[in-house]
Amino acid sequence: MERKFITYFEKQGNDYTNELIKAVSDKLESSKNIKRVLIASATGASALKLYEAVDDDIEIINVTHHMGFSGENQPDISDEMVEELENVGIKTYFGAHAFSGAARGVTNKYGGFSPLDVVADTLRMFSHGIKVAAEISIMAADAGLIPVGEDIIAIGGRGHGVDSAVILTPVNAKDLFNLKFHEIIAMPKD
Repeated sequence: MERKFITYFEKQGNDYTNELIKAVSDKLESSKNIKRVLIASATGASALKLYEAVDDDIEIINVTHHMGFSGENQPDISDEMVEELENVGIKTYFGAHAFSGAARGVTNKYGGFSPLDVVADTLRMFSHGIKVAAEISIMAADAGLIPVGEDIIAIGGRGHGVDSAVILTPVNAKDLFNLKFHEIIAMPKD
């Protein structure tokens, strides 16, 4: 048996980035087997803060919104930030969201819902950031940026900054229901 602690934030979506990164940094110090951290950072700012707080031997991958998320043919992250992240060894991934992607286009036009909407809403019952953490792990695995079957930390949030972090074992999208959550490091209570 092990006793572990979870950091709880008051509200979902508030910017708890600094506190969350501290909790992740503490977890990395006590979990020597984790070598990769995924972070959902639309602008890259949270990914850069994470880099400044963790050891150099931790691989960080930033997962940003797909092109066109906020505006047609437009990224949410600047070319300058992508370059700054690359200069410190952080890869940035742009890709369709695993739980919406093209299915969102169908539901936007015809209504109804996709089975992936049910998966996403179920994970949102914990927090939006927990849903995002699972989603980016699938996206990164499908892109070949992280190996499946190896525990990682995945960080997500809602809006600005991040508020949720988990240790999970990622899978490819075709194996969605084999994704395993091992620990919640931090999440909002509300």
